[in-house]
Order: sequence, then C-alpha cells, then structure tokens
Amino acid sequence: MRLDPRERLIVALDLPSVKAAGDMVERLDDAASFYKIGYQLAFAGGLPFAQELIAAGKQVFLDLKLHDIGNTVEKGVESVAQMGATFLTVHGFAQTMKAAVAGKHGSSLRILAVTVLTSYDDADLADAGYAKGVAALAAQRAQQARDIGIDGLVCSAEEATNLRKIVGPDMVLVTPGIRPLGSAVGDQKRVMGPARAIRSGADYLVVGRPITEAPDPKQAAEAIVKEIAQAAGTR
Repeated sequence: MRLDPRERLIVALDLPSVKAAGDMVERLDDAASFYKIGYQLAFAGGLPFAQELIAAGKQVFLDLKLHDIGNTVEKGVESVAQMGATFLTVHGFAQTMKAAVAGKHGSSLRILAVTVLTSYDDADLADAGYAKGVAALAAQRAQQARDIGIDGLVCSAEEATNLRKIVGPDMVLVTPGIRPLGSAVGDQKRVMGPARAIRSGADYLVVGRPITEAPDPKQAAEAIVKEIAQAAGTR
C-alpha cells in the first residue's frame, strides 16, 4: 500500500474538550491531516467537531470500539457512515464484525476490528477468562475479520508481521501504542517505535501523548512523519 507518509500518521486527540482539540489541530497545522477521536473527546462534543474536521478536508478516525447486540451495532454504523469519517473501530467479536459490515452499506467508511487492546498482555487475558494469549487471540480474530469482510485491524505493532501474513496485502493495519525513542510508555504494555512499526507491516500509526504533550507538537509530528518516510522507503 503506497500512502503519503503524512497521511500514515494519525494524531490521537485524547483531549478533554473541543477547544483543546481545536487548538491542537491549529498548532499542528499542515504537519498532520488525520485525527483520531476516542471516548474522551467524543463525549465532550467531539462528534460535531469530527464533522468540522471532515468539512475542512481532514480525515477522521472514530475510535468508538462498538460492541453490542447485532442490530444496535448495525444501526450505529449506519449513522456513522453518513458522517464521512474514514475509519470506525468495533471490537473483534464475530457477531459484532458481521453487523458492522452490514451497517456500512457499501459506503466509503472503513471498519477496523480491534484484535487485542495494546494495554493488555497475556496475564490480563487470563484474568479475563481467555485461554489464549495475545498472539493466538489476535491471530484468531484477524482470520475471522478477513473472512467476514472487515476492512482492517487495530493491532499492536508486535503482532503486525504475523497478522499481515494472515490477512494479506489488502487489509489495513493500524497500530496504536507507538512510542518514539525517549517517550514514556504510560499505560501501554505492547509498544514500538515508528520506524520499526512501519517495517513490521503497519499502514497507519496512531500517536497521542508523544505529540499532544510535546513542547512543540508540530515539530514532534514532523519528526515522526520523517521517520515513517524513511522506514517506508526501506520496507
């Protein structure tokens, strides 16, 4: 997949208000063109803000991780499809993924299935009652997503190489948990640097705090885009 390096960076606007998010977008200027809106901002007026970004020519990733009964998911996806967002996440359960595919109705919205959250490790899955570890569960959900017709996966960069073998070249791999050298890991457990993630097979990198909490967010974003470009040239 040939993408502009700048479009491969998705800046996570995990911020407390639309004003804070708008200020961040303004500070980033042309260093970023793709933004993720998750729970924190979505519940603080972020959905209308998403439409403003789309109207301004930006791409938007709605990270809502839908998971409910099939009819509820399908109708929710139908609504999102009308907004013009590029990506929407659902949890990687077979029934949920099938409902999401039905809900997009051939629109341009691309559905991403979350395999295993990057804040989980094998011990966390065991605590939740799963018999499989992270790698095995991610592989199982990737195969199901491929067969159901999901557009892409959200996965740790650690699993990207193996999952690419399962899903083939056409499905999109989006990797959170990206931490440039020297960045704090925070609440993530499965992390990787930008260049290595691209070389591992990731198409898009989601980066939040290393950019939004940087003294100069634009400079931080530009440095990551440069690293993406360099890594993509050797992939």
